[in-house]
Amino acid sequence: MNKRLIDWPTFILALVILFSVVIPLILFPEAGASVINQANEFVTGNFGILYLLLGLGVLIFLLYVSFSRNGNIKLGDRNTKKEFGTFSWAAMLFSAGIGSSILYWGMIEWAYYYEGPPFGITPESEEAINWAASYGMFHWGPVAWALYTLPALPIAYFYYVRKKPVLKISEASRPVIGKHADGPLGTIIDVLFIFGLLGGAGTTLALGTPMIAEGVNHVTGIPVSLGMQAVIMLICTAIFAFSSYSGINKGIKLLSDLNIWLVLFILAFVFIFGPTLFISEMTFTSIGRIVNNIFSMATWLEPLASVPGYEATNFPETWTVFYWAWWVVYAPFVGLFVARISRGRTIKEMVLGTLIYGTLGCVLFFGILGNYGLYLQLSQSFDVIGFMNEYGAPAAIIAILDQLPISWFIIPVFTILAIIFLATTFDSASYILAAVAQRKLIGGEPMRWHRIFWAFMLMILPMALMFIGGLETLQTASIVAGFPVIFIMILLAWSFMRASTDDLKLQRDARKPKSITIENISRKD
Repeated sequence: MNKRLIDWPTFILALVILFSVVIPLILFPEAGASVINQANEFVTGNFGILYLLLGLGVLIFLLYVSFSRNGNIKLGDRNTKKEFGTFSWAAMLFSAGIGSSILYWGMIEWAYYYEGPPFGITPESEEAINWAASYGMFHWGPVAWALYTLPALPIAYFYYVRKKPVLKISEASRPVIGKHADGPLGTIIDVLFIFGLLGGAGTTLALGTPMIAEGVNHVTGIPVSLGMQAVIMLICTAIFAFSSYSGINKGIKLLSDLNIWLVLFILAFVFIFGPTLFISEMTFTSIGRIVNNIFSMATWLEPLASVPGYEATNFPETWTVFYWAWWVVYAPFVGLFVARISRGRTIKEMVLGTLIYGTLGCVLFFGILGNYGLYLQLSQSFDVIGFMNEYGAPAAIIAILDQLPISWFIIPVFTILAIIFLATTFDSASYILAAVAQRKLIGGEPMRWHRIFWAFMLMILPMALMFIGGLETLQTASIVAGFPVIFIMILLAWSFMRASTDDLKLQRDARKPKSITIENISRKD
C-alpha cells in the first residue's frame, strides 16, 4: 500500500466537505433539508437558462469537434490498437452512464408527463399522451450524452496523447489554468467532482434499491423494509467492490457485458410479447416529434411564469433544468470513464460513438418499457397511474412487469438486472474516485485498496441517510454543489481546443482525413 501515491489534500478535503454536509443532515434532517431545498429552488429557478445554454452549446460544440481536424486525432500512438471491441466499449459506457435509474424512469416517467404535461397542454389529453411518450427520450437523449462526453475530450487527450499518467479533472484543465492545476484551484476542481459524484450515487441507490426490494418481495414474499434494503445495498456493494478490485478488463468489462445481454433479453421479450405494433409506432412517432421540436424543447423555460396572472407549471425547472443539472453533476465521472476505455479510437469515434450508442440505448428503454406501461394505461388493461399513486412508483414498475406472460420468470430477471446495473455504475464510480484522489496511476490503474475504500464510501454514506430519509436531500445537495461544474465544463472545452489545436500545428500528417497521430507536443502549457 503506497500512501505516497494518494493526493492527500484532495482525499481529505473531499471527505471533510462530504461529512460537513452529511452529519448536519443526520442530526438536523428537517432543517437541513429545508435549507438545501431552498438553495436548489434558487439555482434551478434563476439559473435555468445557463443549464439549457450549456446543454445545447455542448451538443453543437461536440458535433463541430467531431467533423473538424481535431476529431481525427487518435487517442494513442500510431500503432495503438483499440483496447476494447465496440460491443464491450458501448456496454461499459452505457452501463456507467445510466445505472439502474433507466429501469426506473424508462418504465414510469411517462406517467408524470401524462398527468402534468409541458406547454400548458391539458393533462391526460391525446396531445399529453404524445408528449408523455417523447419527453423521456429527450431528457435521456443526445443533450444528456453530450454533457457526459465533453469531459472525456481533454481527459482522454492528456492521458493517451500527451501521456500524463493521471485521470483528474484538474489535469485536464492545465492548458487554461496552468500551474494552478497543482495548487488549491486544482484541488477544489477535483473535490467538487468527488462531492457531486458521491451525492449523485445516493440518488441512484435511492431509486434502485426500493425497486429491487419490490422485486424481491414479489418473488419471495419477504416484506419490504429498511433491513431488506440495507441487505440489498450490501450485496450490490460486494459485487461492485469485487468488480472494481478486479480492474477494467477482468471485472468492469465482464459485468457490463453480462448487463447488456440481460438488457437485450428483457427489451426483446417485452417488445415481442407486449403490444408490438403500438410500441413500434409510438416510438417512431416520438423520435420524429423530438427531431422536429428539439430546439423548442431544449430552450423552453416557461417565461410567462414570471408574469402576474399567468399560472406556472414549473415543468422546465422540475424536469429539464433538473435533468441537465443532474447530467452536469455526473458528467466528469462518466467523461473520465469514457476517456479511460477509449484508447486507440479517434476523438470522432469516441464522441459520436458515445452520443449514438448512449442515445440509442435510452430510446430503446423508453420506447419499449415506457410505451408498454403507457399502453396498459390507455387500453385500461391496468391502471398504472392509480396503482402508482397508491403504492408508489417502485411497486408500480413491478406491477407493470407482472402483466407480462411468465412474469414469474421475467420479474426475477429484471431484479437481477437492476442489481447488476447498480453494480456496474458503482464499480466504475469507485474506480474513477480512486483515480481522481491519486497522484499517479500505476499500470493505468488506481491502487486496489483505494478502489475498495471508495466502493464502501459509496455505500456507507447513502445507507446512513436512507435510515433517516435523507437520500433525496443529499441528491439535491449534490445538484446545488454541482452548479460550479457548469464553468468547469466550459473550462474543459477550452482546454481541449487549446491543447489539441496547438499540437496539430506541429504535425506533418495533420491533413490526413481519417486518423492523425500526435507525435510532436506543444510546450506552451
